[in-house]
Amino acid sequence: MNNIFCNDTGDDHIYSKHAGSSVELRQRKKPKTAGSQETRAKKISSTPVPERAPKYVSFQRFAKIFIGCLAAVISGMMHVFYLSAYHERKFWFSNRQELEREITFQGDSAIYYSYYKDMLKAPSFERGVYELTHNNRTVSLKTINAVQQMSLYPELIASVLYQATGSNEMIEPVYFYIGIVFGLQGIYVTALFVTSWLMSGTWLAGMLTVAWFLINRVDTTRIEYSIPLRENWALPYFACQVAALTGYLKRNLNTYAERFCYLLMSASTYTFMMAWEYSHYVLFLQAVSLLLLDVLSEEHGDKVYEVYKIYIFSLFLGYLLQFENPALLVSPLLSLVGALMLIKCLQLNGKKGTFVAKVIKVFKFYLVCTLPLTLNLIMKTFVPHKENEHVLKFLEVKFGLNVTKNFTLNWLLCQESLQAPSQDFFLRLTQSSLLPFYILVLIICLLSMTQVIFRRMNGKSQKETVTLEDGRIGERPEIIYHVIHTLILGSLAMLMEGLKFIWTPYMCMLAAFGVCSPELWMTLLKWLRLRTVHPILLALILSMAVPTIIGLSLWKEFFPRLITELTELQEFYDPDTVELMTWIKRQAPVAAVFAGSPQLMGVIKLCTGWMVTSLPLYSDDDLLRRNENIYQIYSKRSAEDIYKILTSYKANYLIVEDAICNEMGTTRGCRVKDLLDVANGHVVCEEGDKLTYSKYGRFCHEVKINYSPYVNYFTRVYWNRSYFVYKVNTVISFQS
Repeated sequence: MNNIFCNDTGDDHIYSKHAGSSVELRQRKKPKTAGSQETRAKKISSTPVPERAPKYVSFQRFAKIFIGCLAAVISGMMHVFYLSAYHERKFWFSNRQELEREITFQGDSAIYYSYYKDMLKAPSFERGVYELTHNNRTVSLKTINAVQQMSLYPELIASVLYQATGSNEMIEPVYFYIGIVFGLQGIYVTALFVTSWLMSGTWLAGMLTVAWFLINRVDTTRIEYSIPLRENWALPYFACQVAALTGYLKRNLNTYAERFCYLLMSASTYTFMMAWEYSHYVLFLQAVSLLLLDVLSEEHGDKVYEVYKIYIFSLFLGYLLQFENPALLVSPLLSLVGALMLIKCLQLNGKKGTFVAKVIKVFKFYLVCTLPLTLNLIMKTFVPHKENEHVLKFLEVKFGLNVTKNFTLNWLLCQESLQAPSQDFFLRLTQSSLLPFYILVLIICLLSMTQVIFRRMNGKSQKETVTLEDGRIGERPEIIYHVIHTLILGSLAMLMEGLKFIWTPYMCMLAAFGVCSPELWMTLLKWLRLRTVHPILLALILSMAVPTIIGLSLWKEFFPRLITELTELQEFYDPDTVELMTWIKRQAPVAAVFAGSPQLMGVIKLCTGWMVTSLPLYSDDDLLRRNENIYQIYSKRSAEDIYKILTSYKANYLIVEDAICNEMGTTRGCRVKDLLDVANGHVVCEEGDKLTYSKYGRFCHEVKINYSPYVNYFTRVYWNRSYFVYKVNTVISFQS
């Protein structure tokens, strides 16, 4: 009797056997009702399901991981082979002389490779590093720390590897250098593969990521156009960091996997920061994404602050190894992370739901908004810096906060990479089906995240483990982080096209994860409330069928194009530049200093080793001023003014490029000569009309005519179809 009255839950098994059997017989005679069906369903669900043997499960898991890793490695290697074959077909590299090969490195890429050559020519590694850190053989009247200003650590490591491995007896230096960069691109693709695999749970997503990355390579990488660019060295490490961060943010991660992800994240973050001078800006955007993740998913705050510690460690270690680079101390990344760590140390907490807790939240929000700015102003006050002032001025003009006639700022605004993306960019992404699926996945994740936020506002707690049946993809912290990060990158890419090379690979990864994730399809199906087909079964089918259909369509449409690109033999033909470099090496004195456009000066430094007046680098204010002054050869200035500018930099030869002098730019007002006219006040806009006035003709035109006073200052010594070389006379009378 006590048992009967103590339990009124309907569990008949507490009776004796006889009583239990009689109750069961009575229940069989009862008609089928909803309650009895629910009871029977509970009994069925409570019956133990035969589990697979542990050995079988372990083998299945090992086979899945092994096949996925093998597919990731093969994808990376295939990408390397494709880049190598395409580069050979495009430049006909193996059949060219060394000078013709070096000319394929244009602009700032030529400067980076020239220092790699200098390291190989140095008698020892220590001597080579000293000459680079105290370099006075590149820019006239200027000693620069090339390692710090140009982030030459990749070239230092490449030169050490080339000599330490004995590769100088087997392979030419240029092939070794290119091979390292192509190998990093293979790591880049592999990291994207792994990230998509970690998010979706299937390596099929990684395969689709690689396919989209390769098909849209015009918008995912600049490796085809300029191999030694800093981003080509740095972004593979950033991709590894993102992959490690994705694994680190996952729930229910075992201790060993968490430690591995943390160590990989630390190493890749530091390497990324050392390889690219603008890396701390990219990490700043990532830190903002993690801050918003901490706000939306408070239970992962400890992991977020562990990542902040990695940032601080990498910044200070980079500051020391980059010869006390002040740009890292005044970076917004350090100010933001330092402020957040200070707020964390204050331990501002209160009992949930109370008035004090609400006040503390408002105070925290105020500190997060103001303390980073305050720290940044303090650092800029006490730390002398000049390197990034032009970046802030550029951003002011870019966002319409200021108007300027400054040549450098307007020239930067006219660069294609710093303008808004064209319609062709979106058309290419749509044709490859990347953009539509990216938008679909992004919308579903955003709606799920919004649903989670409303559930939390209503006081409903989150589950520790989210199952497939729940259909709540917006609760996963790694998904929240990636959605926020891709939104920030996408917003900035809409303003500056150059950022598409960071955002588009992200699009490939996120879109591939979404279409291959059963959890994402389950989230969508749960909203639709389908009753004809079981939603879990349909989600599993869609996660396999949709990527398969996408893959087959991409194979049918784009695979023949890729094969055609590898079979077509192209040729990079620039005989005028080859002739110019040959003349300089044969006729110009070894101590000569050349003046001209920064892009051409980079090629001259690489191909001849002669000293120049300027470089195509935009992180140094003094070099930017030099570039503007040398560009005056294409303005409406007198011969005397140009002569004074050139002699102030000890220039012996002046090179005028016909392509710049007679430039017919597609963008109105963005030609070099137009920007110079605006900066010099030679163009005045009145009532919509442009009025041009100057006492002098355009120098680059007038100097070709060979009349006084131009012949008194400059003597033409060489010319071809593209270049005109003038010797700057040492003795001259300034009387016209």
